[in-house]
Amino acid sequence: MSTLADTPLATDFPCLRREGIVYMDSAATSQTPQSVIAAMDDYYESHRGTVHRSVYALAAEATELFEGARDRIAAFVNWPANCTIFTKNATEALNLVAYSWGRANVGPGDRVVTTQLEHHSNFVPWHMLCQQTGAQLEMVEVDDEAVLDLDQLDALLQTGTVKLVAVGHVSNAAGTINPVQEIVRRAHGAGAVVVVDGSQAVPQMAVDLAELDADFYAWTGHKLYGPTGIGILHGRKALLDAMPPFLGGGHMITSVSVDEIRWGQLPAKFEAGTSNIAEAIGLGAAVDFVAALGMESIRAHERDLCAYALDRLAELPDITVMGPLDADLRGALVAFTLDIAHPHDIAEILGSSGVCVRAGHHCAQPLMQRFGVAATTRASFAVHNTRADVDALVDALHDVRKIFG
Repeated sequence: MSTLADTPLATDFPCLRREGIVYMDSAATSQTPQSVIAAMDDYYESHRGTVHRSVYALAAEATELFEGARDRIAAFVNWPANCTIFTKNATEALNLVAYSWGRANVGPGDRVVTTQLEHHSNFVPWHMLCQQTGAQLEMVEVDDEAVLDLDQLDALLQTGTVKLVAVGHVSNAAGTINPVQEIVRRAHGAGAVVVVDGSQAVPQMAVDLAELDADFYAWTGHKLYGPTGIGILHGRKALLDAMPPFLGGGHMITSVSVDEIRWGQLPAKFEAGTSNIAEAIGLGAAVDFVAALGMESIRAHERDLCAYALDRLAELPDITVMGPLDADLRGALVAFTLDIAHPHDIAEILGSSGVCVRAGHHCAQPLMQRFGVAATTRASFAVHNTRADVDALVDALHDVRKIFG
């Protein structure tokens, strides 16, 4: 059992104070602790002003809170603050790379490599890029436990035509933890740039971007106990400096005239317009929240819950679990099908008893196609979950079996 197992963290989350809620959908959107809400309220109540543009006290305070949050967020994953860009979510961050780097560097005859595990946000932008540039999209396949075939990746890299490899750190649909550092090493050896979707990884394990050495790393705030409307792109400075802006407007410039526009320095170059100020401050508070708990403790706690869930789900004779069956190889989620019921029916019945899970293709349709299913039911865990929550899930699934006979 982890050190978090005996800590009543559910009381830190206002929404979880409601009677009868067992929340296991954090892979989609995590709950928000009181400290994050308080940080955002404090900005609105005591420091409401724009950032970077004014010299009066409120604006200076807002700027200090905003940039202070950036500093802490960057330090949390060991990356420079000026190469840590605020976006509205991970999807926008990945599209920023596809549009600004991709359209300047990818063309006919090039290959862009992604995987069967990807969330649509790390697949659709590359599909669009290839359609628009004449490049070829390739997909690394997975085995029956949803583990990537790195030999296939090597074969693609050996062609000498791969410009970019896009891979998720942790699969949101299968839970697979990918060997990102090894993938980066192999891709860089072949001269390819690597972009990583870290949306599922950053909330549940220690991430050191300097050690991973990826060129771009994207994640989102609302899965790390933060607000919606805020995402992060960490990029290598030399690449960001060479890239054209993604959006044009205020703040992202140094000077504007009829004849010439000069772009701003990083990160302003990619942060056009008025920033999502309160959301950035809230994400800074969310980073403080998980840092205080300790990422190693969070990983141990959620790994324990995942292992326990795998054991308990094995009680059900008609269940198929997607992804690795070793909890050390997967993130804090279990996705499954029951032969006797559709995933949406399962989720609806569970929801009627207060057990909140997700059903659907999880924005990972290529993976669903690989396993011949239209959807799965997914339970995902967070710091506030306990083994009792897993028991509630399994008890509710036994009820589903009784209903469908």
